Amino acid sequence: MQHNVLILDFGSQYTQLIARRVRELNIFCEIFPYNNPPTDLSTYKAVILSGSPFSVRAEDAPHPDLSEIRGKLPLLAVCYGAQYLAHFNGGEVAPSNIREYGRANLSYIKEGEAFFNGVSLNSQVWMSHSDTIKKLPASGVVLASTKDVANAAYRIDGEITYAIQYHPEVYHSTDGKQMLENFLVHIAQVPQSFTPTSFVEDIVAELKTKIQDDKVVLGLSGGVDSTVAAVLLNKAIGKNLYCIFVNNGLLRKNEFESVLNQYKDMGLNVKGVDASERFLSQLAGVSDPETKRKTIGRVFIEVFDDEAHLLTDVKWLAQGTIYPDVIESVSVKGPSATIKSHHNVGGLPDFMKLQVVEPLRMLFKDEVRRVGATLGIDPELLGRHPFPGPGLSIRILGDITPEKVQILQEVDYIFIQGLKDHGLYDKVWQAGAILLPVDSVGVMGDERTYEKVVALRAVESTDGMTADWVHLPYEFLMKISNEIINKVKGVNRVVYDISSKPPATIEWE
Repeated sequence: MQHNVLILDFGSQYTQLIARRVRELNIFCEIFPYNNPPTDLSTYKAVILSGSPFSVRAEDAPHPDLSEIRGKLPLLAVCYGAQYLAHFNGGEVAPSNIREYGRANLSYIKEGEAFFNGVSLNSQVWMSHSDTIKKLPASGVVLASTKDVANAAYRIDGEITYAIQYHPEVYHSTDGKQMLENFLVHIAQVPQSFTPTSFVEDIVAELKTKIQDDKVVLGLSGGVDSTVAAVLLNKAIGKNLYCIFVNNGLLRKNEFESVLNQYKDMGLNVKGVDASERFLSQLAGVSDPETKRKTIGRVFIEVFDDEAHLLTDVKWLAQGTIYPDVIESVSVKGPSATIKSHHNVGGLPDFMKLQVVEPLRMLFKDEVRRVGATLGIDPELLGRHPFPGPGLSIRILGDITPEKVQILQEVDYIFIQGLKDHGLYDKVWQAGAILLPVDSVGVMGDERTYEKVVALRAVESTDGMTADWVHLPYEFLMKISNEIINKVKGVNRVVYDISSKPPATIEWE
C-alpha cells in the first residue's frame, strides 16, 4: 500500500476513530504504538500523533522519538501530541484552571490558513484534557482559540507541523473531517487513492506474488470476513484454495447446514466438518472466559490440522482477521491494552507448519463489506451481523453443557428471526442473546419455577470499536420476551442490555 498515513498511538480511546476518518477520505493509514513505530518511513506521506490519557508533565509520560518525522514529514499533533510538542520544545503546559472536557466553539480563527479552509467561526470542537498549553513552542503561531483555550490550534513556522488541542476525529467536532482533509489532502498532498476497487486490485496481485502455486487452507465461518477473504483468495489462486467449515457445536440454530448451502453457488471448494462433540467435551466444566477462548482455539487448530493433513502439500493457512482484531490484540505500555485475546490473532503452534495469510488484516468491518460488494458477493450475506469466533460459548456465562447450548440456540433464533420479521435486522450492527448463570424465581400456571435468565443485546456501530445500544421498540421487546418464555423450556425471565461500548464491551465475555 502506497501513500500511507502513519498514526502514532499514545493510548487514546479515540485513536481508532482517527484512522476511520482518514480512511473515509480514501486515504490508507496505519496505527502503530508510539514506542514501536515502523523502521522504514519511506512510504509515509504524513504522520498524526494521537491523544493520550497521560499528562506530558508526568514522569511516565509517553516520549516518542520524532527525529525522523519533525520537519521531514507533514505532522499533525492531536491533543496530547499538541501538548507534547509544546512542552518539550520551549513552550509551557500547565494544569487547566477548569477541566476542559466536552463541546467548545472556535471563537478565533487566523485568516488565510489552509488548515481552516471551509471552517466557519464558532465551529464546534470536542475537548478532552486536564492540562492546557500556556505558551507555544519555539516558532509556534496560534491559529485558533476558544473562550477558555487560547492555544486551541497552532502551527510551527519553517516546517509542515500543525497541532490542535481538540479531537477532530469525533462526531462532536462538526468540521473535524474537513480539517483532516485540509491537512492531509491540501497541505500534505496525500493522494486519495484507497478505494475498494484499488484494494481488490492490489491485494489480488499481492496474493498471487506471495502464494504463487502453493495450496491454501481457509477456515470459513459463514460470516462476512471469512467469506470476503475466501472470494479474494479464490480470485487470486482459484483451485488451490481449500475451504473448511467446522461445526464447533456452538453455532446458531441450523447454521451449519444453511452456511454450507450458501456457499454452493459461489464457486468455492468447501468441505463441512462436524466436530461439535469434540469441542463440547473439551469445554466441559470450563467457566473462565479466556480459558474457553483458548480451548476453542486449540481444538479448532487440532481439527484444522487433522483436515489439512488429508490434503497434500498445503503451505498456507488463510484467516479472516480484520484491523480491529489486530488493534485489540496488541499490548504495549499505554496504548491498545489487551481487552481480550482474539481467535484470529496470535499465530500457530509449532506443530502446524503453515504460513499465515490474512488478506483483510488492514481493513475495518465496513470496508470489508464495501470490498465484498465490489466482488459481487450477495448483499444478504454481506449484511450479516458479526458473530464471535468462539460462538455461543462466550454468550453462555459459566460452564457449557449441550443443554445450555440448545436453550441459547432457541432463544437466539427467536430474537434474530424476530428482528428480521419486523424489519429491524439491518438497523442493528450486532445482536444476540446471553444465557446468565442465574436462576430466577417465576410463576407458570400455579407453580413456582426456578429457571434461567437470558439477556438480549443489540448494538449499533460502524466498526465495533465503539457501540451504542439500540432503542428497540417496547412492543417488539414485549413480543420477543413472551415468545421466548412461552417456547423455550428452561427460561422464565428476559432482560435487555442497555450498556454502550465503552465502558462495556459488545460481548459479555
